[in-house]
Amino acid sequence: MDTWEALISELQDEGVVTEVIRPAAVVPEEAARTILMQLSLRDLTLGGVWEAEPAQWRRYGAPGQDERGEDAELAGTIQIAYGVPTRYEITIFRATVTAAGHRLGWTVESLCDEALAHGELSLATCPRADLAAPPSPLRH
Repeated sequence: MDTWEALISELQDEGVVTEVIRPAAVVPEEAARTILMQLSLRDLTLGGVWEAEPAQWRRYGAPGQDERGEDAELAGTIQIAYGVPTRYEITIFRATVTAAGHRLGWTVESLCDEALAHGELSLATCPRADLAAPPSPLRH
């Protein structure tokens, strides 16, 4: 299933739970490297349950592919941005649990915690982005 098909499928999924992470979680450089390495070692194509791409990390409900050669059911996604706020950090700004993921017992927090645990973090302990105060409105 390509990215476009996955997006359409996700939009049509009535059981989707999406949470915007506010303020966004910022994964420090050292933890980011470790997490990316561990997710790549647990890649779906290697018999694992993760698929890490530049814009999102996908967690599947089972390792590898099913007997028909199709990818296992998508349990959830974590929307990320590399190099934000600094060059080597990763920002997590949204997470989604699909209906299949919900049936398997996943929550937004448990989904994020599984990935972040490789960097000895959790969603609760991950540093957060600084929220600057909004600018003053212009006055005439």
